[in-house]
Amino acid sequence: MEGSNSSDNGQRLTTALVTGASSGIGREMAHLLANHGHDLVLVARQARRLEELAGNLRKTYDINVTVVLKDLSSPMAAQEIHAELQNSGIRIDMLINNAGFNVYGPFVDTNLESELQMIQVNVVTLTSLTKLFVRGMVERGFGRILHVASTASFTPAPLDSIYAATKAYVLSFSEAIAEELRGSGVIVTALCPGPTQTEFAERARMTDTKIFRGRLMSAREVASIGYNALLRGERTVVPGLANKALVLSIRFSPRNLVAKIAKKLMTRQTGVMSPGARHV
Repeated sequence: MEGSNSSDNGQRLTTALVTGASSGIGREMAHLLANHGHDLVLVARQARRLEELAGNLRKTYDINVTVVLKDLSSPMAAQEIHAELQNSGIRIDMLINNAGFNVYGPFVDTNLESELQMIQVNVVTLTSLTKLFVRGMVERGFGRILHVASTASFTPAPLDSIYAATKAYVLSFSEAIAEELRGSGVIVTALCPGPTQTEFAERARMTDTKIFRGRLMSAREVASIGYNALLRGERTVVPGLANKALVLSIRFSPRNLVAKIAKKLMTRQTGVMSPGARHV
């Protein structure tokens, strides 16, 4: 299967790889890409969800969809994905590094094995996939890479310390290689959403924290903002006015004060459950 083609109006169409595609922002990003005529490679470890999504996308949008079942916490996951696609003759022109998860709680109490798996997914596999696919993009003079970071990229986050640190890495890494690749035809964008209506909070057992109270942006809103920013060639995008204001205030505040405020937002509120955080 050829990874790139052209539509009747001359717009270049591509094959996009989306990690964490079975739910949340990744799922909505897959729908957006499919709606714009891109063939897809969907990566996740939940077979039933991924196959259902792939079938729906093929039927609705008449595109090619390849499913790759992979646990991205495996040290060799990125290399295995890359090799599988090479063997299948599938060329990737758009890489959406969306997969990620969180381990919430006081650092002294959290599980080390889970945290190392989180670092593997959020940092190591993301970096490896970027390394493996960006070289081909540069050789062809065209490519798009979207890394899903977080508003947590901008702040130390007590009770969420390692997650925030992984997202700080994602943001810094994205901005650095975006500058390295300037003029190459390859665009790198860091998408930094705040709390979003996905399964993320439930899985991390964070639905009763202050940060997940109030109105949350939908996964569809966030995916659309990220996709459009990528097409425009923006390096960093923070969805939503409230999130933009938060990031701006962080940049002009003392780091110790930022950490104290972040701790209050990350602390569980007894008897409080955010209704929005349960939505997919």
